Amino acid sequence: MSADSIVIRKCHQFDEMRACVALQKEVWNFSDADLVPLRMFVVAEKVGGQVIGAFAANEMVGFGLSIPGFRGGRSYLHSHMLAVRKQHQNSGLGRRIKLFQREDALARGFELIEWTFDPLEIKNAYLNIEKLGAIARRYTVNQYGITSSPLQGGLPTDRLVAEWWLKSKRVESLLQSGKRPRIATLTTISVPAQIYDWKASSATRHHAKDVQDRNREQFVKAFADGLAVLGYEREQQGNGKFLLGRWEEKWMYPAS
Repeated sequence: MSADSIVIRKCHQFDEMRACVALQKEVWNFSDADLVPLRMFVVAEKVGGQVIGAFAANEMVGFGLSIPGFRGGRSYLHSHMLAVRKQHQNSGLGRRIKLFQREDALARGFELIEWTFDPLEIKNAYLNIEKLGAIARRYTVNQYGITSSPLQGGLPTDRLVAEWWLKSKRVESLLQSGKRPRIATLTTISVPAQIYDWKASSATRHHAKDVQDRNREQFVKAFADGLAVLGYEREQQGNGKFLLGRWEEKWMYPAS
């Protein structure tokens, strides 16, 4: 079944919320202690967040969970979790769920969605920056503590904070043309393609930790200097590269 034939809609029923919890466990293989519980999905739907499901026939194959936030005098949505069943990954479904989140957020008056992502995950970083138009200006060290998910490889849960300015010229242009606007790159931060293999084995995990430590230092310095992640490149060999440049506040808003 193609991603285009999958139906994406809001979830309101308990059975749909339970399916979100089950799919979460399947995708991340969390211990029960690390799972986002059913009650959190129920609360998010009740207090102005988003519980969005992707359905192949009547089977949930993906979901997005967002909760409302407030910072700096602005209300926004924090997209805490997005999951896609393994058989449907790399099909464009994750992007479709994000775009559904955007349309719902705009309809309710939100102009910003944020989420965190692992800067060592090359495919996810490419989606966030190049396919959605998010930027990043904040880096959090070990945000969730050491997690039980094998995907993290036992490393600290360092995260970049994605800012998705929904009505900005950058995002509007990217979604219309399929390409992000040109940027002036001032520095780059690289992630080797071997990072997945290194994280998966205890014998090589120290290599992944070295990359994380090096990149952490570079991100913290760059953000302190006023730079932001504005682009991302994937090389033919599978390596990833963050492109950092100057971000101006006026770019958050629609072109006048």
